[in-house]
Amino acid sequence: MAKYSTGGSSGGSDGDTCELCGAASDGLRKANVAGATLQVCPSCAPHDDAQKQQSGGSNRSNQQDESDRKRRAVQNAAKANDVWDGDSSRWEEEGTNYDDDPLPYLVKDYGKLVTEKRQAEGLQRGELAEELGVDESDIIAIEQGRATQAGIGGGLIAALEDRLDVKLDDS
Repeated sequence: MAKYSTGGSSGGSDGDTCELCGAASDGLRKANVAGATLQVCPSCAPHDDAQKQQSGGSNRSNQQDESDRKRRAVQNAAKANDVWDGDSSRWEEEGTNYDDDPLPYLVKDYGKLVTEKRQAEGLQRGELAEELGVDESDIIAIEQGRATQAGIGGGLIAALEDRLDVKLDDS
């Protein structure tokens, strides 16, 4: 069991055990670890705060670690998001058929407009979705400005314009 000391009290140490890890050692030396002056063994000596500050390489190592972390985060984000390969057959089979229900050009900040109008009407998203006969996720996608990505058709945009008395079509 490791014990901690500030170096000024007797602390019951028999003088040959590391005050950080508790290992018996003949080669103890003083070290400042997290503000406490301790007698530490050679294995614990690298924890000496003064030694860490003297080695200028640790700052470079920290910068390199941060750079590596950011690079890995970017790589992971890229892996998580599919890149369009030019094949639209998946959307044609699974998504909205824009030939039958084309999404019009939408006004800037259309999601914010829908949110404000819905709230002014005192409607919850679920209530509005039920009234229009659509999934609540479609209303959420529109309010978040993701109508295109969610495969929202022009019919829902028109229904929202009528119900909320708002202009969303920018044509």
